[in-house]
Amino acid sequence: MTQPWHTQRLAALDFEASDKDPETARIVSCALILVGGNLPVDTRTWLVNPGIAQEPGAIAVHKLTDEYLAEHGAPAPEAVGEIAKSVAEVVAGGVPLVGHNLGSFDLNLLDRECGRHLGDSLEGVCRQPLTRVIDTMVLDKHCAPYRRRVSEKQGPYQMRTTAEVYGLEWDEKSAHGAAYDALQAARSAYRMGAIAHTQPEERPDWVLQLRNRRGPYERFSDLAFVDVEELHRRQVVWAAEHAASYQEYLRKSDPNASIDGSWPLRPAGGAS
Repeated sequence: MTQPWHTQRLAALDFEASDKDPETARIVSCALILVGGNLPVDTRTWLVNPGIAQEPGAIAVHKLTDEYLAEHGAPAPEAVGEIAKSVAEVVAGGVPLVGHNLGSFDLNLLDRECGRHLGDSLEGVCRQPLTRVIDTMVLDKHCAPYRRRVSEKQGPYQMRTTAEVYGLEWDEKSAHGAAYDALQAARSAYRMGAIAHTQPEERPDWVLQLRNRRGPYERFSDLAFVDVEELHRRQVVWAAEHAASYQEYLRKSDPNASIDGSWPLRPAGGAS
């Protein structure tokens, strides 16, 4: 491998949506931003009229009202077609997709929208399976497990928490805009990769103090000196492990709890 994965050209992808369930949610905004690789930043954004009423909780997060989207958003079939084509071009060019919670939400959201409006799956539109995905939530959970909630409202692995853990400033006024969140995910991925490619004894003190260390080589070493395809394969395993662990926890109170660990795409209509 001639260049570490975190210094290569990356395609940061993020969506804002009408609700939190990728099976039912509709895209209301999207950002696809090419960064890194010693090339200029290339930003594409979309504002989408989903054609349905959004959940109030979603509007409270992204601040895009139904009325605003009806007036300013592109029709969903048109916008989804453009977004899917742009993602397919990135995939065909071998540029890794990067995002936060990308394999549990965003890619599944786009996949369902492709089926809804284009009559095909996301991988069908791309004409190949997705094998170069970098999900900063999966990486963060693997490298820094057992993190506690920051507060009642701020979870241990949400985008803001991850960004701040890796030394990024957070502007809450700009947050939950697709472009801002996409860039923060790409920056977080870069910080994780930089730590992984630093000698273990020279990594930040907070990294050296993480629980579940394996001698001098903590879990960040699993991100080092691998190509993107291998990193993708490792995330498939880690995501499945995270899902199994969460399912085991839930079954202490609900014996029928089921968490699908498929990553980065889940079967349509599968368990959450």
